[in-house]
Amino acid sequence: MSIPDTVMELLAPVVANLDAELIDVDHNGDVLRLVVDREGGIDIDTLATINRVVSPMLDDHDPISGRYTLEVSSPGVERKLRRPRHFERAVGEQVIVKLMPGGDVRRLKGELVAAADDTIDIDVTDIDGTPVPADHRPDRRTVSLDEISSARTVFDWGPAPKPGKGTKPGSGKKKSGKKSQAGAPSKHSTNDKQGARTEAHSEGEAP
Repeated sequence: MSIPDTVMELLAPVVANLDAELIDVDHNGDVLRLVVDREGGIDIDTLATINRVVSPMLDDHDPISGRYTLEVSSPGVERKLRRPRHFERAVGEQVIVKLMPGGDVRRLKGELVAAADDTIDIDVTDIDGTPVPADHRPDRRTVSLDEISSARTVFDWGPAPKPGKGTKPGSGKKKSGKKSQAGAPSKHSTNDKQGARTEAHSEGEAP
């Protein structure tokens, strides 16, 4: 079993007991990232509580050898889709799906309209960077999860603001965003070998 699957199996029930859901686990180099959410959104205090509760469990079970950084964060407006549950939660959202090499099509963009255990349905608006003509929409396609190389939700931020009077090109205002961190980084105290640094992030609207 992979490290993300092991951590998911270990911590999902614990996070559920804290009235939240462990959506994803990502292990990349020396960073272990837990993505958690709840109905109506999750706040920084809950992220900090989850961080505080799961850290000793990771110490005890030691799923990763060596030092690593533990991050607990909310999904954000754009997020990776890897598991069937991820696709189920993203129904109704815009997605970009990259397919495995070898086929005629490599990239689909459109609205995710349905998700099952092994397939998804997309109303495609763009194929390999080429928009689908309006008179050919909806171009609904069923894609097997086995065919997918990677997938993510996508948010249309709209066109960049035009420079106004008294502004320089490129200095237009962007949408405000926030990324909050709960508490200062600290090492786990129960496992010197692991020595993980823990952080909790709450991701709001991205700039």
